[in-house]
Amino acid sequence: MPEIESLDLNKQSVKIKWQNFLKKRGISNFADNEITNIDTTIGLFEANSLIATGSIAGNVIKYVAVENETNESKGALFNKIVSALVSCLANQGIFHIFVFTKPEYSKTFEHVGFSLLATSEKGVILEKGMPDINSYLMAINASSKLENKKIASIVMNANPFTKGHRFLVEQAALENDLVYVFVVEQDVSLFTTNERVKLVKQGVSDLTNVKVVLGGPYMVSFVTFPAYFINSPIDIIDYQTTLDAQIFKNWVVPQLKITSRYLGCEPFSKTTKRYNEILQQQLSDVISIKIIERKMIDAQIISATKIRLAIKETDLLLIKELVPLTTFKFIKNNLNILQERIQKGQKINGN
Repeated sequence: MPEIESLDLNKQSVKIKWQNFLKKRGISNFADNEITNIDTTIGLFEANSLIATGSIAGNVIKYVAVENETNESKGALFNKIVSALVSCLANQGIFHIFVFTKPEYSKTFEHVGFSLLATSEKGVILEKGMPDINSYLMAINASSKLENKKIASIVMNANPFTKGHRFLVEQAALENDLVYVFVVEQDVSLFTTNERVKLVKQGVSDLTNVKVVLGGPYMVSFVTFPAYFINSPIDIIDYQTTLDAQIFKNWVVPQLKITSRYLGCEPFSKTTKRYNEILQQQLSDVISIKIIERKMIDAQIISATKIRLAIKETDLLLIKELVPLTTFKFIKNNLNILQERIQKGQKINGN
């Protein structure tokens, strides 16, 4: 009778055995960003041989693979390993689960209760449990009075909220009846989620047709989507950005009656530029895509990266020039805390 055991990937011999099992089943991406966030890995053993495995990272199931036997026995092994992972999460009080996997495994996960959120040629995303995407969108509570109105959307990390962000929101507010500003919720930035949301809300408080909301787990910025089953860096970017765009297209646009999405042009980051291109490809058949030129001050483009570097160097004069007063006051009052985060290893490069 197959037995489930916990696998300690900190033990090199266990990790190698686990990786070899996955490699034989077409999974060979063991990048640090995919491995280091794994909380739990389990294996199904028969006669001391590994016949199935799966891992958990937060509320995401990943690295699921089973021994290549008959379709019937393979399905039974898959059901057993996934059920064990779901039970493990339930024991932690986690009842909302995501799966990122290859398209050919989509139906298999759907058979055990997962719902498909978005699909691309490279991969799919599914979810199970509550609160799901429908409850997330219902909580935003768009007014029924907005039928046939112009409703714009902006997704931003705002790390921190700058005069450039403010300029983008202003343009959307001038041209639309309502603007949703979705703030990326993942806490992987110099400024925490709560801090970023607070600064965005303060920075647009005078714009009465702007609503600032958390992006939840659905507008998560492409960089946080697991891609353990894809090897090519270029393919990873396309897969992540396509899923991000498809979730927005399939769910957010129809339920919130979005008619346009505003993007800042990207002269620096090739990755973000590619993200903008894919958003245009995926969304332009259902909504209008507006790309706004980046705001400049004294012939220099405003960027959040430049501000984070200025925080590191204690350049308050430059910061004051590039951010709204509300953001500047927060940075000035919390400068030591922000610099301590940088000293402890918080990354400040990138977007």
